[in-house]
Amino acid sequence: MELQIPYEVVPRRDTGVNNAKLGIWLFLASEVMLFGGLFAAYVFLRMGAEAWPGMMIPDTTEMAARADQILSVPLATLNTLVLIASSVTMVMSWASLKMKDLGKYKIYMGLTIVLAFVFLVVKYFEYGSKFGHHLYPETNMFLAVYFVLTGLHALHVTGGIIVNAYFWGPGTKMWTQGNDHDKEHFTNRVEVAGLYWHFVDLVWIFLFPTIYLL
Repeated sequence: MELQIPYEVVPRRDTGVNNAKLGIWLFLASEVMLFGGLFAAYVFLRMGAEAWPGMMIPDTTEMAARADQILSVPLATLNTLVLIASSVTMVMSWASLKMKDLGKYKIYMGLTIVLAFVFLVVKYFEYGSKFGHHLYPETNMFLAVYFVLTGLHALHVTGGIIVNAYFWGPGTKMWTQGNDHDKEHFTNRVEVAGLYWHFVDLVWIFLFPTIYLL
């Protein structure tokens, strides 16, 4: 006999949310502390720097006065639009499950995964451009901050792709082969994945102006 935990699909009386949503909010709180610490370090490093971004090539007089002289704002803008669109498709995938339409769910979740891959491809070309000009994390403090923050964010995007790909593929067995309880449980799982994905998008919304524009 299969053991079913009620709070997987219904809100807990003590918190007002189900177990999965409570867990993801606690996890996202730890993620806020992670990125918050890195953003705080960035602020202190920039406040203590004589020039920002500063000298690009050691032992030369090549100086950059603005971040857009080093980074590609158009590519970053494109990636911002891509992530915003992926948040919309993520919401639509969850809404499709609430309307009991698995076909539309797979379309919207598939679009979310494709858009995430587009983001990583654009980031690949952006990184490739830096490496092609011999600009590495050890080149100066600005590039160290840039690669650490954007690289960590890219890892979170990759994690989101893996989770969403599972829910798009093998995970749908819970929906197709399960009862109403299983379908509600699967819908809750997708909602939790969506909360993580929206957080990843929100981090980029802060990263884009902080690193590329200010």
